[in-house]
Amino acid sequence: MLIKVINPNITASMTVKIGECARAAAGPGVTVEATNPRHGPAAIESHADAALAVPGVLEEISSGEAAGYGGYVIACFGDPGLKAARELARGPVVGIAEAAMRTAAYLGRGFSVVTTLSRTVPQARDLAHEYGVARNCLGIHACEIPVLALETDPHARAIVLQACKEAIAKDSSDAIVLGCAGMADLCHDLSVELGVSVIDGVAAATVAVEGLVRLRLMTGKLGEFAPPPTRAIVGV
Repeated sequence: MLIKVINPNITASMTVKIGECARAAAGPGVTVEATNPRHGPAAIESHADAALAVPGVLEEISSGEAAGYGGYVIACFGDPGLKAARELARGPVVGIAEAAMRTAAYLGRGFSVVTTLSRTVPQARDLAHEYGVARNCLGIHACEIPVLALETDPHARAIVLQACKEAIAKDSSDAIVLGCAGMADLCHDLSVELGVSVIDGVAAATVAVEGLVRLRLMTGKLGEFAPPPTRAIVGV
């Protein structure tokens, strides 16, 4: 089984980390390739960033289809281009916000999201409603750490840990969802220190795609997610 994990930004070091976390979660017989687009933003921290990332994500889906990949993970917590990717792919496409939130909803009465910048909080709230887990999402908390600083700021881990502690205390949550693919490598250690399940969406989405492929399930192609009409596209 081949799964492509797509980091929608162009930061290669983050792609390496995302790939390691995805491979650690994948089962026997699963080959995971982590990739990022050739063009687009270095980090995704705004609606404009997300829009600029989508053409590169769709290029990665198209090349994956030509190479025979069975399914895809979109490894950015805003799930940019998810619906468009589902139009292009034969197999399942899962976003990490969708997978993380749905997974957290299995684990108790409610969960908290700990994310990067406060400007992304409303988008995460919108996604919780879209994915049908808004009643389980007890709070969304920002660390005010830029995405790329998760790799460079020596205090980043401590700041994320403190935000998780405060979220649990404020929300009485049963689980924590990490709201950025750049936090994926913190998942296990935070779970041990906090005493609650901490969900990394990269791992959750990888396992979800693997399960769907093993069940021979795919996105419905008779309606909204049918392949898009063929037409001329200039400049992309």
